[in-house]
Amino acid sequence: MMRVSEAEIIEELKKLEGWNIKDNKLHKEFQFDSFNQAFGFMTRAAMEIEKMNHHPEWFNVYNRITIDLTTHDAGGITNNDLNLARILNSLV
Repeated sequence: MMRVSEAEIIEELKKLEGWNIKDNKLHKEFQFDSFNQAFGFMTRAAMEIEKMNHHPEWFNVYNRITIDLTTHDAGGITNNDLNLARILNSLV
């Protein structure tokens, strides 16, 4: 898997609501009405993540989930990260 160019990332971010670049990773903070909703999202996401075998860095506190996407083997953001960001947005 090859990293995508900075220009490609900038173009894709226009289509990825709420995502930005932080510390050279795709980054988004999701907020839900309750812990139950946040946990439900994480459960749905985990099923898709496992299918892709592409695991995010994520952190949950009550109703908030912070997600960072990068492909460590490629040393940066790849199409897998962009695809996972699209899937995660679709699960909200």
